[in-house]
Amino acid sequence: MKIAGVVAPPKEWAWSYSKLKNYETCPKRHYEVDITKAFSDAGGEALVEGNQAHDALAKACSGQVPLPTKFSHYQAWVDRIQGGTGELLVEQKYAITRDFRPTTYFARDVWFRGIGDIVRINGRGALVIDWKTGKIVEEPVQLALMAACIFAHYPSVEVVRSEFVWLREECSTPELFKRSAEVKIDATIISDVWVKLLPRVATLEKASQTLTYPPKPGGLCKKYCPVTSCPYWGKGAR
Repeated sequence: MKIAGVVAPPKEWAWSYSKLKNYETCPKRHYEVDITKAFSDAGGEALVEGNQAHDALAKACSGQVPLPTKFSHYQAWVDRIQGGTGELLVEQKYAITRDFRPTTYFARDVWFRGIGDIVRINGRGALVIDWKTGKIVEEPVQLALMAACIFAHYPSVEVVRSEFVWLREECSTPELFKRSAEVKIDATIISDVWVKLLPRVATLEKASQTLTYPPKPGGLCKKYCPVTSCPYWGKGAR
């Protein structure tokens, strides 16, 4: 509802890990697919399969319905989640402001958005799990960003175990983060992550302000990029 004489504050520029990753892979592809949506990246069968697995695991872990036969081999992961202690949250959306305060997912002051496939809050500790259906690729920054969201939204949490579960490989790769140096365990201090990450985010933001999205030839060009208007489409790097 609009109130006469009241002007809403300007909407904050917002980003996500996927946007940062897509921009760094190829600025033009990011612009055409993520921003203007002039081209659609369907992702093929692998993406469809991944989405189905995520949905099935979300429903099973939250106790809505058992895993379908197609994904019954993931039952051990469901048992692990359901056997844990503390508050269980599934497909939980988080958002933080530019000064790292908690906010709601669609608020005007949102600066970063992330989604935790599985979150467990248990006193001073928390667990965040991200299901992965593809090949193992280490992306500790994504794990750190989810830990940052937890620290912002739960002031009592001092330590976050953030991990990828590689469903195809039946293994996980965890990272441990702590709120501050005062926490006496061997873990990465979350502020140290931001020191390294913020220059990359600044580059993404500057690109959005100047609309500077040059093509960057790479491995996706020849077969896996939908942006047919790009001079490298179907060719790749030379």
